[in-house]
Amino acid sequence: MDISTIPAVPGARHRRKRVGRGIGSGHGKTSTRGQKGQRARTGSRKHPGFEGGRNPLIRRLPKRGFRQKATGRPQSAQIVNVRSLERCTAGERITPERLEALGLVRSASGRIKLLGDGTMTKRLTIAVHQVSDAAKAKVEQAGGTVELLTTEPQKSHRITEGTA
Repeated sequence: MDISTIPAVPGARHRRKRVGRGIGSGHGKTSTRGQKGQRARTGSRKHPGFEGGRNPLIRRLPKRGFRQKATGRPQSAQIVNVRSLERCTAGERITPERLEALGLVRSASGRIKLLGDGTMTKRLTIAVHQVSDAAKAKVEQAGGTVELLTTEPQKSHRITEGTA
C-alpha cells in the first residue's frame, strides 16, 4: 500500500469557486462581493489595528520612556569563546581578520568580544576589542596574551553647520 492507492474521503476535495461567469452560475454580477462599499473594491485590505476610522488603540495609549534611534544603539559585539581557539596553532597571533577566515565571526570590521567558555591549552596572542575576566585569566594561564583593540566609532550622519 502506498499513498497513491489511498482514496480521497468524500467531501474532502472541493471544486474551485468560479465567480463572475454569468447570472446562471449563482456567482455572477457582483462575484460574491455584495453591493458596492470598501470590501467590494479591488485591493481592499484594512491594515492590522484598523478600527473602522476611529482613533486606534495604539494612538490612544500614552507613550512612555525613551527609545533610542538606530544611530544611537551601541553596536553589539560578536562573541568568540576560548574553546573555539583550540584549533589554532601554538604561538599564532589571532586578529579579527584571522577569526573571520576561521569562520568564527561574520565580519572582521565589527566589534569582537572574547568569552571564557571552555579550556585553553595553547599559547596564543589574541587581539580583540573586549575580553571577559575569565577569558583573560585562561589565556594568561596558558601562557598567552590578550591585546585590546581600539576602534573609532563610525559616524552614521554628517552635521553641516552654516547652511544658508
